[in-house]
Amino acid sequence: MRSNTRLISTIASAVGLACAAQAALAQSGPMPAEQRYPITPGQRATANQVAQAGVPLSELAPNAPDSYTVKSGDTLWAISGVFLRSQWRWPELWGMNLDDIKNPHRIYPGQTLYLIKTDGRATLSTRPGGSGEPGTIKVSPRTRYESLADTAIPPISLQTIESFLTEPLIVDENAIKRAPRIVATQENRVLLSRGDRAYARAISGEQPNADPLAVVDGRSIGYRVFRNATPLRDPITNEILGYEAQYVGKANVVSNERRREGVDAKGNKVEEIVPAGIDIVAAKEEMRVGDRLLPEPPREFLNFVPRAPQGPQSGHVVSVYGNAVNYAAQNMVVTINRGKQNGLEPGHVLALLRESNLVKDTTDSSRPDIRLPGERNGLMMVFRTFDRVSYAIVLEIDDGVQVGDRFLNP
Repeated sequence: MRSNTRLISTIASAVGLACAAQAALAQSGPMPAEQRYPITPGQRATANQVAQAGVPLSELAPNAPDSYTVKSGDTLWAISGVFLRSQWRWPELWGMNLDDIKNPHRIYPGQTLYLIKTDGRATLSTRPGGSGEPGTIKVSPRTRYESLADTAIPPISLQTIESFLTEPLIVDENAIKRAPRIVATQENRVLLSRGDRAYARAISGEQPNADPLAVVDGRSIGYRVFRNATPLRDPITNEILGYEAQYVGKANVVSNERRREGVDAKGNKVEEIVPAGIDIVAAKEEMRVGDRLLPEPPREFLNFVPRAPQGPQSGHVVSVYGNAVNYAAQNMVVTINRGKQNGLEPGHVLALLRESNLVKDTTDSSRPDIRLPGERNGLMMVFRTFDRVSYAIVLEIDDGVQVGDRFLNP
């Protein structure tokens, strides 16, 4: 019983450290409790059951070692594959222990996990034989100055998905049309970079009732600057699911957008439009007139705990990213045509299927076309969700993933 509980503590700690690593990426603030502990009653019940019974030996990987020493660069997902056949189940079974997540015993490179087999069941422990005092990590004398969040073992490679957590943004058509835009630059500059002043407007002939850009309570309001809102289409229905805006930088509003009375060349009173002044505070690419501004979204601290969706899920891959032109490989990112409206959440693991082929049945005299069933091709994990689409990272794959490939519950 104690070794089972220790295993829950050990793996829960790694899950808890994902939050710490994620907080480091986002440059942090207090983390909402509901994001630190996304535990459902069903998941808690599963964790308690496994704590009492352990894992059947049949669920162990064929070459599961008696012990494994954690290395720099390991992830919880990779370590799961060392011991278990079903990698995605381990964080779900062992990571969902609320008491231990609240006060985790963290896993770091150099720590050893021991596989304990008793009466046809298996558990893990941080000490040989699953008994005695907790094991000690021996290190040579040196000054430790690195952040603990940087050395902790996360569930997946956060570096792979870091840019997708903050930069691309999925919006609907109305949001794009309503978005303020850069309308002018100082000295008629064509391109803008960090430190430049520019001018932007929210009100237009199409949006006469839009809220003007303004400084609020003496504070500059931050916006992200985007361009090229690319439509994301469902590969089956061709319906536009949303628009993916390309992130190019950040700007702060430093003066209000307003209207004022002026005088034209003939001395007649006219209404003049005064755009808001904005300062470019960050630039991934040079900005220009016409680029759109969208409000800085609230910072999210997500706990990427790989787990199966609670309800049935099925859909298709909308697009692939990375160096591949047509196919996504392991640790690459894809967009899928399901999102918050379909019950998807960060951490949900989905099974990818090979594209089903259409072939002729040569054994039938009429030689009909038959559709071969799709075969399981790998797994992916959702890490960011929008209303109708989500980003997912490919965890493991046999063949490449392409647009139109199906996915189901794992």
